[in-house]
Amino acid sequence: MVTVNRPKVALVTGAAGAIGAATCQQLLSEGYRVYGADLRAGRPDSLPDGVFYACCDITDEHAVKLLVERVEASAGAITALVNVAGVVSVGSALSLSLKELERVLRINVMGSFLPCQVVGRRMAENRFGAIVNLGSVVGKNSGNARAWVDERELDRAGNVAYGMSKSSVHTMTGFLAKELAPRNVRVNAVAPGPIATSMTTNFPDNLRNLIPAGRMGEAGEVAEAISFLLSDKARFITGEVLDINGALWCD
Repeated sequence: MVTVNRPKVALVTGAAGAIGAATCQQLLSEGYRVYGADLRAGRPDSLPDGVFYACCDITDEHAVKLLVERVEASAGAITALVNVAGVVSVGSALSLSLKELERVLRINVMGSFLPCQVVGRRMAENRFGAIVNLGSVVGKNSGNARAWVDERELDRAGNVAYGMSKSSVHTMTGFLAKELAPRNVRVNAVAPGPIATSMTTNFPDNLRNLIPAGRMGEAGEVAEAISFLLSDKARFITGEVLDINGALWCD
């Protein structure tokens, strides 16, 4: 196999959050030129030094195109895209409003699809690149809450809107992987279980105790898995949804 040395340029959406910031840090340590995007107007304090930051609404096609053009004008072709941006949602399916469902699907599904499409086109033209999307165990196991035991758990764990959005991300990943494989572009996803972040501060102890590993995951552990899937060590892995959940869900 002939190895071509290319500048390593990464775009990470949702960079202000715990997993996004940890991913930026991980990729920086590996020699990537890292660009982080989030909805916040000012540079987030969570971002490590060395990350170039841009405010971007990843559900806005025009804004995503402008962001990608800015990155490539500054650093060259994007070789790694990581879609971390997303929102959580809680509550009962029977009381879920359509407005809330639309909000979650728009941000978590469209907000992952648009960067994949815009960057994926360029990667396909260049015949090189790797994409990792952020899924979730909730997109596989129909939720961590146990409504048949205690309905109140529905108010503190990812709900049907969140699960639907993440299973859509898993499916999207497979479709893109098959379409882009002949162009030497790989597309994978990670599916974390409960990770200790600001989004899980109210995660119920009784649900945490169901994790066989005995603890919640760490953002850095997700970032390391993302890094692996982007690397040449995973050069024959595409279309995979990698579980990171301490054996909470096994498939």
